[in-house]
Amino acid sequence: MLNEVTAKKVIDCALSLGADFADLFVERNRTLSVNLKSSKVDQITDGIDFGIGLRVLFGTKVLYGYTNSPAEDELIRVIRLLCAPDQRTATRTGPIAFRSEASSQRLPSPAAHGSDLEARIRLLRKIDELTRKQSREISQVSAHSLERHQEIELFNSHGLHATDLRLYTRIGSEAVATDGDQKDSAFYGPGASLGWEFAEGIDPAFIATEIARRAVTSLHAEPCPAGTMPVVIDHAFGGVIFHEACGHLLETTSVEKKASVFWDKKGEMIAHPAVSAVDDGTIAGAWGSLSIDDEGMPTERTQLIKNGRLENFMADYVGNLKTGHPRTGSARRQSYRFAPASRMRNTFIEPGPHRFEELIASIDRGLYARSMGGGSVKTGTGEFNFSVQEGYLIENGKISRPVKGATLIGTGPETLKRISMVADNFEIMAGMCGSVSGSIPASVGQPALKVDEILVGGAK
Repeated sequence: MLNEVTAKKVIDCALSLGADFADLFVERNRTLSVNLKSSKVDQITDGIDFGIGLRVLFGTKVLYGYTNSPAEDELIRVIRLLCAPDQRTATRTGPIAFRSEASSQRLPSPAAHGSDLEARIRLLRKIDELTRKQSREISQVSAHSLERHQEIELFNSHGLHATDLRLYTRIGSEAVATDGDQKDSAFYGPGASLGWEFAEGIDPAFIATEIARRAVTSLHAEPCPAGTMPVVIDHAFGGVIFHEACGHLLETTSVEKKASVFWDKKGEMIAHPAVSAVDDGTIAGAWGSLSIDDEGMPTERTQLIKNGRLENFMADYVGNLKTGHPRTGSARRQSYRFAPASRMRNTFIEPGPHRFEELIASIDRGLYARSMGGGSVKTGTGEFNFSVQEGYLIENGKISRPVKGATLIGTGPETLKRISMVADNFEIMAGMCGSVSGSIPASVGQPALKVDEILVGGAK
């Protein structure tokens, strides 16, 4: 996408102005989305975005800019602007030489980007039709498909020249159930780092049944009692709490500023021995997987916590310079408009030895959070407040009545220490993660977990 001779001249210019490091991130991104609402096609968007991000480092000071032009004079103009405040005598002599590394030979899906737009619309209409058939109380259904075809090319002053092709596909649907003036909704949105072939394997009946059941169950549930109690958080998207309340605290983005309560806890016990957690960018087809990160480093499986002990942090190039923690292939960004930062990929708590039924049977009175909703987290401390989208009381070791209005309130560090049982029903789910380098595809996951004690906010 960018002439190698041009890239070399731009990086040589940055080094001649005294920069210690420079890199270019070239991106061509095509996105196709189809939205269905009220059983009708509401919007179709198909567009291409191209740009180049330029980064220079003076020591650990980062300066970043971007442009939509690949012209040599424009790129050198941006580099000169970035270097101007810190310009100094060059410490490096001689031109750089690139070593080319084509990191991915994956070809675009033959069905990608609207070659069969009707197939997208048929799938969404089928989800809509089947969802409405689940209950007369389903008053609204929306569905959408999203496909992204991202080509990247990287050059840096260490001589790296790498390319990659990334495919993303996600199908999402929401159902609203209504009874008089009462309404409840449910969402389900699987995704993968694959082409349209992923969507062709989606079962519309499963999605329809799932979102209709959640919405209708919540609509007729009784108010959840409040208080401190044991809670079983179910598998898959239940992992959003670990992601938000603990995962971000293990990124060098926060560790380098000592804004994380874990910044100096490497090697220490920070969780119950039942807890082992991983951030893995190598899972084939997973929504958050990559061949290389956004600095050109091959991705890897990073053991964050092992049997309760903090083993590693997630580090990018700058994070490594500032903290000394080894790079983990975790540099990520939304697009060329953002400088990279250490970010999660597929982050999850590993499966344990227990059956799900054992977790439930161990509780006399508590809450079963079958599916989690949104929430808020305080950066640095991991204090969280997450809603339970679908919840049930646990009474005498059995799942009993559905409840609504429940929220889980606590802190990530405290909750890690109170997880005493981990089930074997592991699953991950697709989501979007927002942070300093924009919004990126990331998976969350876990098996079912028993938290011995957590504050449950309720409606009564």
